[in-house]
Amino acid sequence: MFIVNVEGAIQKNGKWLIIERSKKEEHAGGLLSLVGGKAELEGNSSDILERTIKREMMEEVGLEIKDEMKYVRNTSFVTDKGEHVIDIVFVCEYDSGEAFAKCSDEVESVLWLTSDEIFADPKAPIYLKESIRQAELLIKAVRRFN
Repeated sequence: MFIVNVEGAIQKNGKWLIIERSKKEEHAGGLLSLVGGKAELEGNSSDILERTIKREMMEEVGLEIKDEMKYVRNTSFVTDKGEHVIDIVFVCEYDSGEAFAKCSDEVESVLWLTSDEIFADPKAPIYLKESIRQAELLIKAVRRFN
């Protein structure tokens, strides 16, 4: 069985919304990350991944995002506790709110960073850098077709 985790990549004014994960977090504590979290059991439903991202954005950083999201990529990993996780990243569009570390148990700080700043930061894991690279490619492709 897998845990399903979703993350939202939001870019505003040329910078990405990045959190420094709380040092209390069991997985990747103190590292940089996109905002996201685990899908909860809902029974029969649709758009669970999108609702999960919207919920996590509000719970962790106090932001509203628009309904339309674009799929970026998925990966799998195993936590230090041996849990198997599928991680799915979407590009999301900012709607309203001012990002802040709303949930101190999960978020140490909120940062708006350029791609280059993320790529150069020693607290940015390789999977975050790859998610940002692929999100940038998707945004460029969408702009070309619009």
